[in-house]
Amino acid sequence: MVPPVIVGVDGSTESLAAAEWAAREAVRRRRLLRLLHVRSWHPRQDGEPATAAQRLLARRALRRAGERIGRTCPEARWEEEQVDGPATAALLRAAERADVLVLGSRGLSGFTGFLVGSVALGVAARTVRPVVLVPVPFRETVHRDVVLGLDLADPCDQVIEFAFEAARTRGARLRALHAWQPPAPYALGPGEIGLIEGPRRADEWREFMAAILEPWRDKYPGVEVVETLTEGRAASPLIRAASGAGLLVVGRRTTPSPVLSRTGPVAHAVIHHADCPVAVVPHE
Repeated sequence: MVPPVIVGVDGSTESLAAAEWAAREAVRRRRLLRLLHVRSWHPRQDGEPATAAQRLLARRALRRAGERIGRTCPEARWEEEQVDGPATAALLRAAERADVLVLGSRGLSGFTGFLVGSVALGVAARTVRPVVLVPVPFRETVHRDVVLGLDLADPCDQVIEFAFEAARTRGARLRALHAWQPPAPYALGPGEIGLIEGPRRADEWREFMAAILEPWRDKYPGVEVVETLTEGRAASPLIRAASGAGLLVVGRRTTPSPVLSRTGPVAHAVIHHADCPVAVVPHE
């Protein structure tokens, strides 16, 4: 069975924006869209059976999401699903059967939104599938750049492929960005890049980036690729590059223990500050 694109909806402005983005993504991927409502939005109610009022609110949230999709992306095919919470656990279970999971990156507090920041971050830190966090406001534009945060110290095929495929389906340019820092002298071994001077060191990184991306350019000949190197920490240049972009793609290394899972400092920063959707792609 082909896995669907799944989006968490709760009736909030954030989840409606996520539903619209997910519908367009499902059309691009030629997948079914599943609108998922978790019938548990308040921490004290997690794990309790759904009441009649909760079921009514669930139907209302799903209806609002369907109406939004019908107006903005009528070509999308979707189905609805309701499950009981806790929210983070339910979304993690849903992600296991999703092609990609889509959430609002900032939810509302109180009774109207279970996709609060802690839930979105908890899912992004622990899911085994790619998750996209959609901010509000965001205006979808097909040909905006896809930005790839490329860690040349640990390049990962899953992350790179996700970014190239996203650029291909959008007819967009891919901007690959790597931020490098001069290593401490005591951490270097003979012949390492850090032993050479700054300008030459940047050239070495540039050649390494070109070599890493070359097979992906061959696999995706229709995708225009722009390579960007910058010195310093990665979060700030990625956030600047995300301004006006259609999607920012970053990786997250998985850990053996879900309890110890975290997004990492770069992913954490861009989730909070990027003004475009952020795809967090887990990898080993």
